[in-house]
Parts: sequence; C-alpha cells; structure tokens
Amino acid sequence: MPFWRRRETLNEKLLREADARPAWELPRIELPRPPDFPEAGITGIARVREWDASASVEAPQLRGDEVEFVVLPDRSIIVDEEIGDAPHAPLAEAIEETLPPPYRARGLRQGTTVWAVGARKIAVVELSPDVEGDTIELTSLREERTLTVDGARAFGRIPQLEAVGEERGPDYALRATRLEGPLWEVDVTPL
Repeated sequence: MPFWRRRETLNEKLLREADARPAWELPRIELPRPPDFPEAGITGIARVREWDASASVEAPQLRGDEVEFVVLPDRSIIVDEEIGDAPHAPLAEAIEETLPPPYRARGLRQGTTVWAVGARKIAVVELSPDVEGDTIELTSLREERTLTVDGARAFGRIPQLEAVGEERGPDYALRATRLEGPLWEVDVTPL
C-alpha cells in the first residue's frame, strides 16, 4: 500500500532549508516610538505665523504688564473690562500703520514705557439683537448644518452667519464670539 503524503510547499521548503521560522512564530519586537514633533527652528521648520502685524511703541499712560483689545472697523476700541479704560490709542495707531481695522491685538510691556504689540486680522459681523448667547458654532457639511449656542445644540438659522461661511465654500466650520452688543468676531475654516 502506497504511503500518501502531502507535498511540501515552496515556502515551507525555503523556510526549512534556511532554518528559519514563519513570521507568526517569531517573537514580537517593540519598535521605539518616534519622538514628538520637533520644535520649530531646530529642524528648519518655520513657526506658524501668530501675528499679521507687530510694532514697538511708547505708551507711558498704560498700566499693568499686558493688555488685550479689539479695534472695530470704525476704529473704536473694545477693551477687556478688568483692565478698565486705559489709553490704548498709541498701541492701535502703531498697528494701523501696517494693518487696517478690524483686528485683535495684544500688548506686552517691554520696559517702563515701551510696549510690544501684535495684532491679527479678524472679521466682525453685526447680527440682529435677538441672537442670544456669547459663542455660536455653525458647521455646514454636505448641505447639513449644525448650530450650537454656548455649547448647546440649537435649532433655527442665522442667515448672516451662513452668508459669511458660504463665502469660503459650501463646507465650513464657523465660530462666532460676541464682542459687544450685536457685534461678533467670526472665524471661518473651510472643510
């Protein structure tokens, strides 16, 4: 009676001749985890631009060490309430040499009277007075809209914000933050 035996496959023959084991029988080797993304400057990667304009200016009337303010299109200044009505005009004038309003600016004291100020362009929209909340997020993706007001899902529409978002395309994420009364700072990211 003949002896029937399964023939050895080519892979099995090569593994046997090389005195090797299949990959599933090898011990698992843990590769070292790559380091976190390196810092800008060390690898030649440029830093992300934080400011659209910056300046250094003397402002001896300003108190404190730091100030943040928003300049509206009509050149009026909205200042954080905690700081009070300090004279921010010198900082705004220095920025407006290179960046027209509206913009958000931040100033840091560099000496007894010298301030460094940086500003980035913003979009300001006037919404109807009946819009509630302090933060609005509107997402439009494939003609489906999601609206949240102060983190809670809201229903309805805000046509002024939808028009601003649609300027960037049909799919966008929009975040609006109340500046003062009906004025809102709007940031739109195309998706």
